[in-house]
Amino acid sequence: MNLTLKVWRQPNRQAQGQIVEYHVKDISPDMSFLEMLDVLNEDLLHAGQDPVAFDHDCREGICGSCDLFINGRSHGPEKGTTTCQLHMRKFSDGDTITIEPWRANAFPVNKDLSVDRSAFDRIIQAGGYVSVNTGGAPDGNEIPIPKEIADRAFEAATCIGCGACVAACKNASAMLFVSAKVSQLALLPQGNVERKTRVENMVAQMDKEGFGACTNIGSCAAECPVGISLENIAILNREFLAAKATSNNLA
Repeated sequence: MNLTLKVWRQPNRQAQGQIVEYHVKDISPDMSFLEMLDVLNEDLLHAGQDPVAFDHDCREGICGSCDLFINGRSHGPEKGTTTCQLHMRKFSDGDTITIEPWRANAFPVNKDLSVDRSAFDRIIQAGGYVSVNTGGAPDGNEIPIPKEIADRAFEAATCIGCGACVAACKNASAMLFVSAKVSQLALLPQGNVERKTRVENMVAQMDKEGFGACTNIGSCAAECPVGISLENIAILNREFLAAKATSNNLA
């Protein structure tokens, strides 16, 4: 396939970015989207130009690094797929593809398509831990957990922190991400010790980072590559209200 790429180029955080048009030829439909970008960068290097910066790591749909806005959609046109798992067979010969970074005040652009998502790390650091007793490892079946609850906690834990929910939301809200992290522990007995302080601290950090408010449009869940459910936002709201009702923190 021969494709026209309209790529966001921005040399650093302070610079004014712009869309730059490139052409790539002989792209195999079996290539992943990132492999196609690798081809583009090889062409740019051969031409003595600066390659396009983009985030990637595992390229197996696990790490959540490949955060790209493709033709106006988080991770591209295929539902439930990360950018690294998106194959070029989803496009046609002669297509024009617009590629941009995540758009959110809390995700500043480092360079080109690479954004700083450390705000997510700080939210997790604000409350994403559980108290554990040191010493011998407890038996894995010591605390019985109903399968339904275990399954729901596991589904929340599948969040890879890619930020697609933020990019898809008109308010750049991080509620789906935060709710998945809160639900993961709130559903399990191991998370009970810090249950109230965890949700308070994580929501406070989310607001501090500058993410927008949730208006329950559902675009976050629709674009989530691992299918995190809106149910988790309901769990987060319930946990937060319960924590605030008995909290000593009046802020």
